[in-house]
Amino acid sequence: MKAEKIFEALCNMAPLSLALSYDNAGFLLGDMQTEVTKAVVCLDATLNVVEYAQKEGAQLIISHHPIIFEPLKSITAQENSRIYKCLASGISVISMHTNMDSAVGGVNDCLAEALGLSNISPIEDSEGFSFRKGTLSEKMSADGLARFVKSRLGGVVRYTDSGKLISTVAVCGGSGGDFYRLAEESGADALVTADVKHSYFIGAADRGFTLIDAGHFHTENTVVEPLAKRLSEKITSVEFLPFNLREIKTV
Repeated sequence: MKAEKIFEALCNMAPLSLALSYDNAGFLLGDMQTEVTKAVVCLDATLNVVEYAQKEGAQLIISHHPIIFEPLKSITAQENSRIYKCLASGISVISMHTNMDSAVGGVNDCLAEALGLSNISPIEDSEGFSFRKGTLSEKMSADGLARFVKSRLGGVVRYTDSGKLISTVAVCGGSGGDFYRLAEESGADALVTADVKHSYFIGAADRGFTLIDAGHFHTENTVVEPLAKRLSEKITSVEFLPFNLREIKTV
């Protein structure tokens, strides 16, 4: 199947119209006419991912984070080498970013499902970005929820404690700390997200709201395997390979 047909399928799942204005989602590298028999699905198109795609004979990488986000001054074997390697190997790259966050079945739905939430519904901000909220199977303390999130997602978890039992949880994969007020106003008792600024933790604590930072990778990588599975079910002529290596280590 041609890469453009896979791109069309992805756009049907997560329309580019859902992407925020600053974003760079889309078909970012390569040739839409490339015939694809294998595609790697990942969070980031890192060097490890590119080398894995080369090893597996994949013609396409589907990443969440854009492989090109800021203007490039050079593409050589030394500078922006992952882009260079893709071009040299004929590997195309599609990146579906904030549109995949908001989309039905996208990052935020997958995060909600990974945490076992029920009655999942959207929370939309003024720009049209959509995250999710849902109900826990049983009420938990902030500490209990933080430990539960860690058990489901792994990684390092930081949080504020409202001192209240938590039933309704909002989730936003990636950098969503600035949504804590909107989450609270929507009726959520807590927000699980990542990259939370210190000032947001202080603000949430002042408001008596539980704000949980579960890590950027861990909150967004929840989409990789479900997306590979969805694509495999829709496009049976292509093998979709999920890639889950954690590039950033913790101690």
